Amino acid sequence: MKTIPYLRVGTSYYKLVQAPTIAGHFNEILVHWNIETIRQDHGKDYLSKVPKYDGFTCIPNHIDFKQEYKGFYNTYSPLPAIPKEGECNTSLSFVEHIFGKHYELGLDYLQLLYSRPVQVLPILCLVSKERSTGKSTFLKWLKAIFDNNMTYLTNDSFSSQFNADWANKLLICIDEVLFNKEELTERIKYLSTTNINKLEAKGKDKREVEFFGKFVLCSNNEDNFIKIDGNETRFWVLKIPVLKNEETNFLNQLISEVPAFLFYLRQRQLSTNHTTRMWFTPNQIRTTALKKLVQNNRNRVEKELATILLGAMEQFDIEEIDICPLDALQLLNRTRIKTDLTQLRRLLKRDWKLENNDNSLSYQKLVIWQDASMQLLDAKGRYFVVEKLFLLDNFDETMTD
Repeated sequence: MKTIPYLRVGTSYYKLVQAPTIAGHFNEILVHWNIETIRQDHGKDYLSKVPKYDGFTCIPNHIDFKQEYKGFYNTYSPLPAIPKEGECNTSLSFVEHIFGKHYELGLDYLQLLYSRPVQVLPILCLVSKERSTGKSTFLKWLKAIFDNNMTYLTNDSFSSQFNADWANKLLICIDEVLFNKEELTERIKYLSTTNINKLEAKGKDKREVEFFGKFVLCSNNEDNFIKIDGNETRFWVLKIPVLKNEETNFLNQLISEVPAFLFYLRQRQLSTNHTTRMWFTPNQIRTTALKKLVQNNRNRVEKELATILLGAMEQFDIEEIDICPLDALQLLNRTRIKTDLTQLRRLLKRDWKLENNDNSLSYQKLVIWQDASMQLLDAKGRYFVVEKLFLLDNFDETMTD
């Protein structure tokens, strides 16, 4: 019996069409269809055979996919590949190339995407100044695996208010990303952990939908493709090396192994436990590339203050130094950097997360004289304690994980 390509959702009719792609594949798309056209093409009795649904829903499931849930049509797409036992060495080698020393975590990430699609996961960022690293190939491979449940966005389309084309996708991938506005960073941070989003299409009212999307960002700009601070735990930034052997047929090899790779993921035991809302702990996904990104996002005031304090610690051979906001202002005035006490107090408390003493106590105040010499003088105040290890870890670019 021939499958009926039409369906009625509520009072509207749709047709499931197979849209051809350049790669020779087909994407299944739901297109609004006129009832009169169906009657003209197939006769009036045909309409009684068209499946009817009360509305749309979107429930992601790759292992036990259902097209219908309690009278609602599921707009999530089943995966095209059926898991099948076989060799997937090329795929495993590619995962090792992308994730490096985070190889097992990378397999966990892909396994969670496949087996637990609603699980919140970190924002995966693949960066490299070099060409031929495999970043774009990785996105194409994900597309081959998750098919219609993954979409590509540009910087402009992500910043647009209209999101109907990606609000119900599992993977939202942005290549050549450059978010130079803080509101874009805040938006992606919010979306990476929320389970609710406002879907908005042109000419239609906003409506609330469940959100389970995961973001993958790729960039050739390692230093400042996005604005994040030192306390950020949602970004998993990986510097991707150049592929040792670039093969023209490499992507086709990966695609041919998709059934075997999915079978491997179904059989594999996760190497990590669910301990945070994003599954992985901040320490597990902390990388040198993330630290470099954070350092380059530091503002000039805190970079200069950190440099002065590190210099003093080296000169006096000490592991920590006491400082009040007024001391910091006087030190920075020597460098002609414009700032004020409010900014410095906020910097020490909010950005550096330090706590000052409740009462004025004696401490050693750092002073820089006209001849640039430094001295520690006895003083009293509600000072903050800045540790050398903190400064090295957050401001010294020579430090590595």
